[in-house]
Amino acid sequence: MSALQVVALVVCGVVTLVAIALFARVVRHFLSVFRLGQPAPGRTDDKGARTVTLLREFLGHTRMSRLPVVAVAHWFTMISFGVLFFTLVNAFGQLADPEFALPLIGHFFLYEWVTDVFAFGGFIGIVLLMAIRQKNHPRSAAGEGGRRSRFYGSTFWQAYYVELTILGVTICIGLLRALEWTLARQLGTGQDTALHFPLTGWIGNAFTGLSTDTVKNLIVVIAAIKILISFAWMITISLQPTMGVAWHRFLAFFNIFLKRHADGRTSLGELQPLMVGGAPVDFENIEELDEDAALGVGKVEDFTWKGLLDFTTCTECGRCQSQCPAWNTDKPLSPKMLVMTLRDHAHAKAPWLLAAEGDREALGESAAALAEVPLIGDTGYDITNPLGAYNPHGPDAVIDQDVLWSCTTCGACVEQCPVDIEHVDAIVDMRRYQNLIESAFPNELGGLFKNLENKGNPWGMAARARLDWAKDLPFEVKILGQDVDSADDVDYLFWVGCAGAYEDRAKKTTRAVAELLDQAGVSFAILGDGESCTGDSARRAGNEFLFQMLAQQNVETLNEVGATKIVVTCAHCFNTIKNEYPQLGGKYEVVHHTQLLNRLVREKKLVPVARPAGAPGASPKSTNKDVASTAETVTYHDPCYLGRHNGVYAPPRELIGALPGVELKEMERTKEKSFCCGAGGARMWMEEKLGTRINTNRTEEAIATGAERIAIGCPFCRVMMSDGLTAAQSEGRGEEVEVVDVAQMLLAAVKRGDGGQPADAPAAEPTPDPEPEPAPVA
Repeated sequence: MSALQVVALVVCGVVTLVAIALFARVVRHFLSVFRLGQPAPGRTDDKGARTVTLLREFLGHTRMSRLPVVAVAHWFTMISFGVLFFTLVNAFGQLADPEFALPLIGHFFLYEWVTDVFAFGGFIGIVLLMAIRQKNHPRSAAGEGGRRSRFYGSTFWQAYYVELTILGVTICIGLLRALEWTLARQLGTGQDTALHFPLTGWIGNAFTGLSTDTVKNLIVVIAAIKILISFAWMITISLQPTMGVAWHRFLAFFNIFLKRHADGRTSLGELQPLMVGGAPVDFENIEELDEDAALGVGKVEDFTWKGLLDFTTCTECGRCQSQCPAWNTDKPLSPKMLVMTLRDHAHAKAPWLLAAEGDREALGESAAALAEVPLIGDTGYDITNPLGAYNPHGPDAVIDQDVLWSCTTCGACVEQCPVDIEHVDAIVDMRRYQNLIESAFPNELGGLFKNLENKGNPWGMAARARLDWAKDLPFEVKILGQDVDSADDVDYLFWVGCAGAYEDRAKKTTRAVAELLDQAGVSFAILGDGESCTGDSARRAGNEFLFQMLAQQNVETLNEVGATKIVVTCAHCFNTIKNEYPQLGGKYEVVHHTQLLNRLVREKKLVPVARPAGAPGASPKSTNKDVASTAETVTYHDPCYLGRHNGVYAPPRELIGALPGVELKEMERTKEKSFCCGAGGARMWMEEKLGTRINTNRTEEAIATGAERIAIGCPFCRVMMSDGLTAAQSEGRGEEVEVVDVAQMLLAAVKRGDGGQPADAPAAEPTPDPEPEPAPVA
C-alpha cells in the first residue's frame, strides 16, 4: 500500500467518522424539536395507502410535474442520489485497492449500466437545475429587487453549495468509471467494452497514454475527492439543521408519508379543527381546558409536530411564492418566507424549550430574549423591503401581522408544494390565536363578526329578506317546513347562501339556477329564513367559535328537515357544507350548481340550442332579462374553493363547451394555477391597503384574453371580478365585457319554454347557422 493510499485512508476515515457523529447528533436534534410540537392524530393511519402515495409522489414526481423540465431534471438528480450511493462504498474500497469492485454486483453489466445512466443523468440534471436557478435569479426578474423570481428570499449560498456538491460527485463518478475502463484495458481483463462501460468508456481514451501506476494513483485521488466532497456535505448540513435545500432529500419522505390524507389528496378543502392537546375543542369541552391552554398558535411550540416537520422540510424552491396572489400583488406575504422563518425560529428557540428551567440561564441573554419574542406582531418593516416582515430572531416580532392577514387561503401554496407542506392550516391556526386570545384582528372583521353573530349573515340584513330573490318567479319556490315537510319530498335542498340571497349580482345566479332546475323538472326546496351563514369567513378569519355556533345551528336545521342532497351556488358554501360540516355531525351529498347543471345537460333534460346572436337572454317566462348573459367568446375564472380546494374543473368548462356558438378562451393562469379573485380567507370583508388589488390583477388577465364574457361559478368571485371590471372600464378597457355566472349563460341558450319543449314565440327558436357546433371542452 503506497503512502498516497495510507494518507487517503486516514484523512477520509477521520472525515467520515466526524460526519457520521455529527449526522447522528443532528438527527437527535430533529427528533427533539419535533417532539416539542403538539399531537397530530391521524397521521399514521392506513399505512398501506400512505406507502402507495409516497411511492407515487417519489417515483412518479407527481407533485413536481407542474414544471415539467424541472421535474425531469430533478428526478434524475434525486434518483442518482440513492442509486449512486454504491459508488461511494466502492470508492472506499478503491482507496485500498484501485482494482476494487463491489462483491457480486461490481462487474454485473446491469449495475454498471444503471451507474453510467444515472451518473450522466445526475450530471445533466444538476447542470440544468443550476441553469434554471440562474435564469430565474432575482437579479434579472421583475418587481422590486427581483421579487417576481420564485427564488427571491431563498438562501443562495446553501443552494449553490448543494448544487456544486452534486456536480462534483457526478464528475468524480464519471472520471472514476473512465479510469476503471482505462485500467481494465491496460490489465487486459476484457471488461473494457460497451457492455460494462456504455456511457463512460469513451472518456477513458483521454488516459490511455498514462502508465498503469499513474492510473491507479488517479483512481485513489479521485475516490478520495469523491468521499471528501460527500462527507464534507454531510458535515455542513449536520451543522445547519435549517438547510432545507439539503435536508428535504431526507425529510420529504416522512412529510409526504405523514400528509393529511393517506390517499394523497392535497391538504386543502376542510380546515383542521381547533385542537388542544390533540383533541378538538368545541363549546362542550372548552370549560374543561386549562387556563393557559393555547387556542390556536401563539408560540412556535403550539404548532403540531407535523407543522414543525413541515417547516424543516421546506426546500426553498419558491413554487408557493410564485403562485401566491398576495405576493404577486406586492403584499408582504410569501408562503415560502413564512415557512422559512417559522423553521429558523423553531430551531433557534429549541435549546431554550428543551433545557431544564434551571439550566436556561446558562444559554445567555439572547436565548432568553428570543423566548419572549411574540410570534405575530409589528415588525416595523418597509413595504418596499418585504423580507423585513420576517425576523426569526426578533426583536419585535417573528412575523408581521400584515403577513398573516394578507392570505386569501386560496390554497395555491399547498397545491404547488412538492413536499406537501400545509401552509393554510398554519396560517389559520395563527389567526385563531390572534382572534380568540389576543383579540387582534383587522378592524373590518369586527363588523363582520357582529353581523354574523346577530343577523346570521355578513351584510347584517334581516332574515326575512332571504326570500326576496324569488319574487315574481313564474313558479312556486317551495320552503321546507311550510310548503314541504321533509327534504325527502324533493330532489334537492337548494342552499341559497347569504350572497345568493342578499347580493344583487348573486341573486341573478340564484334565479337562473332556480329557473333551470324548474325547467329540467328537478324538484327543490329552500330553507328560507331558516338558513344562516355557513361560517366560512368566520372560520378562515380565525373566529372558530363563531363558526361553530353558525355551523352547529345549520347542521341541526339540516338534520331536522332530513336533508341528504344539497345543491349550492357558492363555492365557499359548497366547501364548508361538504367538507367541514361532517366535523360537526352533518354529512350530506353536496353538489355545486355547475356540476348538477352539467349533469342535466348530459341527460338532455336541459338542451342548449340558441346561439349568442339569437339568444334574448332568457326564456319567455323568465324574469332574468339580462340580454347580455351570453356571447360568442368567454373566459372562465376558476373559484379557488371550487377548483383547487375541491378539484371541480371540468363541469363548468363542459357547460360552456355545450353552448352553441360559444368559444372558451382560457386565461394563462387556469385550473390548478388559477389566480385568486381576492375574496377568500375573509378578505372579502377587508380592504386591500397594501400593494395592488388582487381582483384587478385577475380581471386584467381575463380582459387580455379578448373574451366578451368572464364566466364565474361563485358569488364571491362575481363581486370581486365585477368590481375589477368596473375599475378597468372606468379607464376605457373592457367596455364590452361582462361578468356572468355559467348558469346565466346556460339559461340564455336552453330551449325556450317549460320542460325543454320549444315555445310558440318565434323569437325563441334557435338561429340557423351552417357552422358546426364546437365539441364540449373537457
